[in-house]
Amino acid sequence: MLNFYLNLNLSIMLVKTYGSSVFGIDALTITIEVNIGNGLNFFLVGLPDSAVKESQQRIKAALGNNGFRFPGKEITINMAPADVRKEGSNFDLPIALGIMGASEQVLTDKFSDFLILGELSLDGDLKPMKGVLPIAINAKKEGFKGIILPYENAKEAAIVDELDVYGMLHLTEVVDFFNGDKICDPVKVDITQEFYQKLDEFGVDFRDVKGQDNIKRAFEIAASGGHNVLLIGPPGAGKSMLAKRLSTILPPMNISEALETTKIHSVAGKMDAQLGLITQRPFRKPHHTISDVALVGGGGYPQPGEISLAHNGVLFLDELPEYKRSVLEVMRQPLEDRQVTISRAKFTVEYPAGFMLIAAMNPCPCGYYNHPEKDCMCPPGMVQNYLNKISGPLLDRIDLHVEVTPVSFDELAHHQPKEGSKEIRERVIVARLIQEERFAGEVGIHCNAQMSSKDLRSHCAIDEAGNAILKKAMDTLGLSARAYDRILKVARTIADLEKAPKILTQHIAEAIQFRSLDRENWAG
Repeated sequence: MLNFYLNLNLSIMLVKTYGSSVFGIDALTITIEVNIGNGLNFFLVGLPDSAVKESQQRIKAALGNNGFRFPGKEITINMAPADVRKEGSNFDLPIALGIMGASEQVLTDKFSDFLILGELSLDGDLKPMKGVLPIAINAKKEGFKGIILPYENAKEAAIVDELDVYGMLHLTEVVDFFNGDKICDPVKVDITQEFYQKLDEFGVDFRDVKGQDNIKRAFEIAASGGHNVLLIGPPGAGKSMLAKRLSTILPPMNISEALETTKIHSVAGKMDAQLGLITQRPFRKPHHTISDVALVGGGGYPQPGEISLAHNGVLFLDELPEYKRSVLEVMRQPLEDRQVTISRAKFTVEYPAGFMLIAAMNPCPCGYYNHPEKDCMCPPGMVQNYLNKISGPLLDRIDLHVEVTPVSFDELAHHQPKEGSKEIRERVIVARLIQEERFAGEVGIHCNAQMSSKDLRSHCAIDEAGNAILKKAMDTLGLSARAYDRILKVARTIADLEKAPKILTQHIAEAIQFRSLDRENWAG
């Protein structure tokens, strides 16, 4: 009887492998414990979702189709910590290796050194996955020697230095690697070369824009101070064309911004397999039929929305009044706080949302109100009703309101070389450096658009002449009270572009021009 119990104990084997799960833009290491004992059953515990539970069928087929065996015994798999929901199919590979290790089909002595990820197809191929970069960053932080994952994700993970990244195509490659039958070289990426290679490559340029010098100037000011912009003009005036070129004059991203942007796109599954690192500021242009959740993020398993995908870049909303009111209103808090918080009953996820908002709209439903040549066909009151689709609190967060007029034939036919994005960008960078020095001691403020009322008193003092012109403008043009702070912020940016230590009257005069919608009776 004693020998029976000894043999029973020898037939039980426990093996641990390590996977990872993403929450927000951060990762959590998941310990996968595989125990094989006497009996005939399969238990998968630790709050797995449906995709994880279905891994049994994928693993069983992948093992059988490659000459391995799926043990005909009682298999118990625990995914720890057990109180955290596990989702996705990237646990297939670590579970499969745990089962093979516990059934003595693969050596387990190196399991503890590696984080293992990947979805298995029925023939054993490894499928690409989402969220690789935050997982790789966390793997290095927790002291893993390396990470094993699908080949298509290897370049993205290899951005993290001091971590051996092995990109595998098939289950048999992974088994051979752990058994010592195959020597693999880790994937290497020169992050410096990756970062600078495409830093200044753009498909569009302000040099291509004919006329519209006032809009170019407005965009230069917006890029310098991080200001949000609303373009108002008739169809075909060039609003979309100009908006697409804004990202070409924004300051280049630094390494920290590039990594943060790449993490968000990685979690959302928006990464190109050929790009290890996103080095250009994103430009997102969602359609006006977008839902609230798609814009700000969310869902049963929260994913980043368009405002987070535009982090460190530009969010362009064309035909602004055509968006649902609820969609526009959910942007108010992220515009102020530069992050979005998605709350569920058992957890809360935060995504960065530090973007520049560029919105475009027609002045009325027919599009020709205030047009220099065509008559507006809208009935009385229709123009104001159209503008009322955009709430005051949202307009309050837009610093520059710019009227866009059609380009004349003479300007279109004129072939004199125009100033390009490169020249404008150089001035923007200088202005941003001035602001970085100004706000060096303040947390969460990097540019003029982010100044609070307290900061306005400290950094936007104006003299008697400036006060007089601002008072006259508010009285004469009927500017609203909320325009006061916005004018001061924009004037501060204009002064920075001229490297002026103080705000002068000409700076205030130019800033006043960019408050079209604050004028009384603008819509008739």
